[in-house]
Amino acid sequence: MNNAGKYCLGGLALLAVGFLCWYFSSIIAYILVAVVLSFFGHPIINLLGKIEIRGKRMPNGLRAGIALVCIWFVCILFFYTVIPLVSQEFQSLSDISITNIVNKLEDPLADLEEGLKHFGIIDANQDVKEYIVKNLKSVVDVTQIRNLFGSLAGTISSIFIALFSVTFMAFFFLKDSNLFYKMLLAVVPTRYGEGVGKALDSIQKLLVRYFIGITFEVLIVMGLNIIGLTIIGLPFNNAVLIGLMTGITNVIPYIGPLIGAAFGLSVGIATNVDVDFYTVVFPLLIYMSIVFIITQLIDNVILQPLIYGNSVHAHPMEIFLVILIAGNLAGIPGMILAIPGYTVLRVILREFFNKYKLVKSLTKSLE
Repeated sequence: MNNAGKYCLGGLALLAVGFLCWYFSSIIAYILVAVVLSFFGHPIINLLGKIEIRGKRMPNGLRAGIALVCIWFVCILFFYTVIPLVSQEFQSLSDISITNIVNKLEDPLADLEEGLKHFGIIDANQDVKEYIVKNLKSVVDVTQIRNLFGSLAGTISSIFIALFSVTFMAFFFLKDSNLFYKMLLAVVPTRYGEGVGKALDSIQKLLVRYFIGITFEVLIVMGLNIIGLTIIGLPFNNAVLIGLMTGITNVIPYIGPLIGAAFGLSVGIATNVDVDFYTVVFPLLIYMSIVFIITQLIDNVILQPLIYGNSVHAHPMEIFLVILIAGNLAGIPGMILAIPGYTVLRVILREFFNKYKLVKSLTKSLE
């Protein structure tokens, strides 16, 4: 077969693989989620492996079961304690009229509009009040969230199937740490087996550090904001709601903290609509902003360098460009998956294309 025929055959094979991945995308998603869960369970597996009872170690199946129970226990405990508070707050916010909020803030908005027009930031015919109403509704609109919970309740059977499938596969990934390797090695040519094995081993080590680090980052950011907002006088339920949202949105690089802060400040305004703006609400917003800034400083100076330094091993400018590209290609989901995806890509490039100068430059920090 000539080179043209080989290229055509290879292209057809790639198209076939792409079609199968698209057609079975839900199953592939279950497998990937199960793999990520197994990443979280491996430290527990390793810890249990050091325990000896009368000179005997726990069987792999028992260790996998205990690790899986621990993971789901933490998840259920988190949702059991946090979700009722969050649901109560969303219910309270749903009864608040955004129009009434803006009417209460009419004087501050008039002062803001006058200042913006004076410095030429906005046109003379622009209405700041109308703009604030439109955007505040999009930030504090809980209708979509209630609809989301409704749709989840309506697809409970699909959720059950997904949870059962993920749990079932995660158990075997925990029981046999090489199972995922074996699945991939079964579909790659034999001559690439050794390289794939090395790449998968590196990918697992890096992603385990990354996902565990990200989880701790979310929890720490959430905890710091809850503590800070409670100290400045915000009700605990409101602090939990804002802390949860800022922790989750913090996963989105660069713009996530801004989204979380905007949501938090909007909730601060919405829940204090009956008091004077200049004497009560404005100082509260200043204090809330200080809390968000301090949390982000701790995140940027301490948490992120530890997470990215121990997992990604990439230059900050390199990470920034990758996130920008991923954001342009796939929006916010792309930004969230940019760093782990880039980590996997760099390991593959180092293992199979390390003779190229560009690849050596991008992957030298992985050595």
